[in-house]
Amino acid sequence: MENFNNHPLYRVHNIDSAMNSLWDFYRRNFLPLFLMSVVMSLIIQYSSTYINLSELQSETDPFVIIEKMKVFFVPMLIISLINLLFTTILQYYIIHKPVDGSNNIVSSVLKSFRYYLPYLTIIILLSVAGTIAIALGLLVLVVGAFFAIIYVIMLYLFILPVMMVEGTDIGSTISRVFSLAHRNFWANFGWVATFLVLVIVVSVVLSGIALLPFAGSFFKTVFNPEEATAAADLVKNPLYLILTSLANAITVPLMPIISAILYFNAKAREDKTEPDYQSIKEEKRVKVEDLYARPYADDHPENPERKDM
Repeated sequence: MENFNNHPLYRVHNIDSAMNSLWDFYRRNFLPLFLMSVVMSLIIQYSSTYINLSELQSETDPFVIIEKMKVFFVPMLIISLINLLFTTILQYYIIHKPVDGSNNIVSSVLKSFRYYLPYLTIIILLSVAGTIAIALGLLVLVVGAFFAIIYVIMLYLFILPVMMVEGTDIGSTISRVFSLAHRNFWANFGWVATFLVLVIVVSVVLSGIALLPFAGSFFKTVFNPEEATAAADLVKNPLYLILTSLANAITVPLMPIISAILYFNAKAREDKTEPDYQSIKEEKRVKVEDLYARPYADDHPENPERKDM
């Protein structure tokens, strides 16, 4: 079994060390993470071309929109399931590769399947609870909804690392996720918010760069809604698919790395505060020599063998 205490992300972090660890791990493992992310992004991007939401732009009747959305339900569900599988593979590689030299991309793909169904089950439960939390948050204006969203994302980020390090039992995983996420709660919450802003900003910038060759078509669609069909054709453009997949592949590994940082930080803090029960037992254990009286020193007044007597 791997010793995760040797994982490069296992340590008690502050925000500076977390950022440094994120960049250092990303830089050292860039090539395999990027290659996996490119393949994932290409598959998801290509699958998304079968969902043509431009048909809804000309509709104003909400009932008609709902009826048309039903057609897209199955493709969107399939894409979501594929995305969750890819996330599991990436997370497995990030968690296990540094502590298991024999682990590679192929073994990560194969071994990650055992975590997929438990992960999917917890995601469904979290989605239901998260929807309720966000709805309640909206009752407390935008701030409440924002808090609920960050909170749900924080819980989500702990799921796979807990499962991959501590076991796939669903009940135990849920319990540990809440335990670790709520320990050092405000730091975890703040880090998640900070990392999200970072990822969103980088994603927007890279997406903008990827769209540069298609800027004319994009702005034409924005200022002329009648050109919505042109946007649908743009999404199916092979060059667009490749460029956006490359841009996405740069940011896709960030969230699994952040997830690992959050978990290993919480685990290191937990391990640091736990008493060393083994040492305590060693101290309290009765030794053989304790059963016998210790010999007197030569100059002890009660020593019967004192020479000055």
